[in-house]
Amino acid sequence: MIRGFYIGRFQPFHDGHLRMVEEIATEVDELVLGIGSAGDSHTERNPFTAGERIMMITKSLVEWERTDGQELVTYAVPIEDLERNSVWVSHVRSMCPDFEVAYSNNPLVIQLFREAGVEVRQSPMFNREVLEGTEVRERMVADGDWEGLVPDPVVEVVDEIGGIERMAMVSDSDANGGPR
Repeated sequence: MIRGFYIGRFQPFHDGHLRMVEEIATEVDELVLGIGSAGDSHTERNPFTAGERIMMITKSLVEWERTDGQELVTYAVPIEDLERNSVWVSHVRSMCPDFEVAYSNNPLVIQLFREAGVEVRQSPMFNREVLEGTEVRERMVADGDWEGLVPDPVVEVVDEIGGIERMAMVSDSDANGGPR
């Protein structure tokens, strides 16, 4: 059995993340999804709480099956930021079930895992110019088509938590009379 680790902020969990999970699922039996910047929320860059992101991920993957018909066991684990990169991998390991391989395309994350002796695999980016958290969040604020970029359960979670209203509030500037 092979367990992999995939970290992202998942602000929000979108179709690019889902495609990455699909790719990883061809190589592992279980997958730990590390929810990065778990302590951050209610900002333009990180509008959703760790708990809300856990809901997005688990609801999106609950009925999803691997292409071989087998269930992919997943664990969503919040990972708070550290200000010391040299101990970040040990922090991640202390928060997660053991894993054999890490998946990332982030150069810093790749370097930190490699220095810690963890195998790192990269995957292709999927329609990165559109399937990117910043694009999804900008569309949410602008009342654009963001729903087509995320799994249906994410739309349901965003509706349930009043996510669009929150995005509007946290993205409003002092110049417009709103909070920053």
